Amino acid sequence: MPQTYRFDHLHIQSRDPKAVAQYFQTMFAAKAVEGVTYDGRLRIDLDLNGLVIFIFKIEAEENVPASHPVRHLGLDHFGLLVDNLDEAAAELKSRGAEFVMEPRTIKPGQKIAFIRGPENVRIELLERS
Repeated sequence: MPQTYRFDHLHIQSRDPKAVAQYFQTMFAAKAVEGVTYDGRLRIDLDLNGLVIFIFKIEAEENVPASHPVRHLGLDHFGLLVDNLDEAAAELKSRGAEFVMEPRTIKPGQKIAFIRGPENVRIELLERS
């Protein structure tokens, strides 16, 4: 029988995890729990309506690409589904979000926009109708 794969969590490596967590709390009302990893590094766990995001501290002096074969800063982007993209965009703008792509229809029944998150992580907002 084939396996069923479901989304579980995502990791963000950050020089300033508290600022990243604060951004997600301010913009999306995420809930945060601060803790430490097994090796004593700062880790902040976010719950964004069931989307689990782990934010890990990377030290400024750490040679990020060389320190671990898969460790790097940030994330390219991830998408958040919304019911009404225009309303979501207005709400996020009122909170100070920086849009790098304003809402637009990319094909019938699908609108997208992108905002710039902390450390240049792009966050896609998506409406499907």
